[in-house]
Amino acid sequence: MSSAAITVSLEDLKNGYVTFQTLEKAFGPDSLGIIIVKDVPEEFAQLRHRLLTYSSYLGNLPEFRLAKIENPGSKYLTGWSRGKETLKNGQVDFLKGSFYANCAFYVDPSLDCAVPTDDFSPDNFPEYLSPNLWPGDTTIPGFKETFEDLCRLIIDTGVLVAKACDKYAEQEIEGYQKGYLEHVVKTSTTTKARLLHYFPAEFTKENAGELNDDDWCATHVDHGCLTGLTSAMFINETRQVPAIPMGYAYNPRFLPTLAELPTSPDPTAGLYIHSRSGQTVQVKIPRDCIAFQTGEALERITKGKFKAVPHYVRGVRPGIADGENQGGKIARNTLAVFTQPNLDEIVDSEQGITFGEFARGVVEKNTTK
Repeated sequence: MSSAAITVSLEDLKNGYVTFQTLEKAFGPDSLGIIIVKDVPEEFAQLRHRLLTYSSYLGNLPEFRLAKIENPGSKYLTGWSRGKETLKNGQVDFLKGSFYANCAFYVDPSLDCAVPTDDFSPDNFPEYLSPNLWPGDTTIPGFKETFEDLCRLIIDTGVLVAKACDKYAEQEIEGYQKGYLEHVVKTSTTTKARLLHYFPAEFTKENAGELNDDDWCATHVDHGCLTGLTSAMFINETRQVPAIPMGYAYNPRFLPTLAELPTSPDPTAGLYIHSRSGQTVQVKIPRDCIAFQTGEALERITKGKFKAVPHYVRGVRPGIADGENQGGKIARNTLAVFTQPNLDEIVDSEQGITFGEFARGVVEKNTTK
């Protein structure tokens, strides 16, 4: 098995030139479960930089402003949250904050959440059927616009990855419904996006020995189909203070972007994947590329042909960083877009399980840990 992530070009996806062998290397039983797409549209880089900058602005807003965009009723699966999850050691996770948004706008700009079904309503499944909560333009100008534009671009690319997967599955999986994954990604109102802000951790000599490899995000498997990922942005928040400038006039369309560190100040920090062969591999996504990772729903849909793999995020260790970044408070920002079937779409044909039933079980398991 290769220890490097598989890379394909957007043009090859558009033209159907991605081979079955390439897909097996990217998503198959012995893979890392991730593919990197290069040569994406030029506007991606600008949208990525702006939205990941906004992640630092958001994470450093006053508590009273953040409270306005929290939604406990949705189990924090819309809006802002911090300190609402627990790590594997049982400690409350204050190391990262996240902002969830429904991506139903991709299908219909008038939609603010998934479309209800006979079995799933806002009353019995608010995790997916609660409307979005956005910081207003008087708080972070252009946040909603930037978020939606970047998600649309990532989902557009995900549609092409799905189309390639369908071509493979139609030949390799008996009874596979033609064009199913492309249909799922293109028409789903259930897709969610999560903007993440990993706060600079306060480490001391006393607790340094207690650090875990997955201190920034514990080992887990995504439960959707394809998870679109941007590369991480590392910001020295000591030098680039993520505070809205005093006296800032709210007539500009966007806030100023923050300077991104040229590389991670700690080469060991970032995304790690546990491969099926027992290896743990660090995966680095180039800034001008979009990565797509497999989830549990895709594994079920493809009857195990494409495997979801466990992964985690390792934090920056103070004192390891080089040069001018040493001793600074280093934050990590990234965006994940979880493409998922509509609530009534079947993800397990053998057991007749819909994505809504599957997702409800995952949510219940995660909230009862």
